[in-house]
Amino acid sequence: MSLETLKNALPDYARDLKLNLSSLAAEPSLSAQQRAGTFVAAALASRNDVTLRAVIAEFAPQLSPEALNGAKIAAAIMGMNNIYYRFVHLVGGDYKTLPAKLRMNAMAKPGVEKVDFELWSLAVSAVNGCGMCLEAHEHELRKAGLGAEQIQAAVRIAATVHAIAVTLEGEQALSDAAPALPTAA
Repeated sequence: MSLETLKNALPDYARDLKLNLSSLAAEPSLSAQQRAGTFVAAALASRNDVTLRAVIAEFAPQLSPEALNGAKIAAAIMGMNNIYYRFVHLVGGDYKTLPAKLRMNAMAKPGVEKVDFELWSLAVSAVNGCGMCLEAHEHELRKAGLGAEQIQAAVRIAATVHAIAVTLEGEQALSDAAPALPTAA
């Protein structure tokens, strides 16, 4: 499956998603590795098989095995951290002072440069909606020298990939429910 196939799978009302996907696939503000890894990490976080297969087919060949693994690590670890730290942020209280007691060893050696891993972690955090993680990763990216356009590009990729996944899931659910839906008289 290719990005073209993915675009063709989208309904007409999602035309903007098709256009965004095309432009983001060639986003010039990110390196090829940053762009490809962001797509992969966001697709993993978005949990849609069709989207993930198309993104992997398009972008995995652009990544070294270590970089592909790094994008997977970002999706896995942030999948855990986003839930935990969103809880800490939303509930507050004593939880902010308690150690997380969650293993995150893979973050120390993800197999890629720290800045790329932080970018992919930011993208996953955007998909998962964890404000605390978004702030932390954005801070680290700025400290590493990335500019607002690069950070915004990663979040735009995450937003578009997630919207495509949601759209395809919705279309599948509507298709599955079609025989049970009432028809207009």
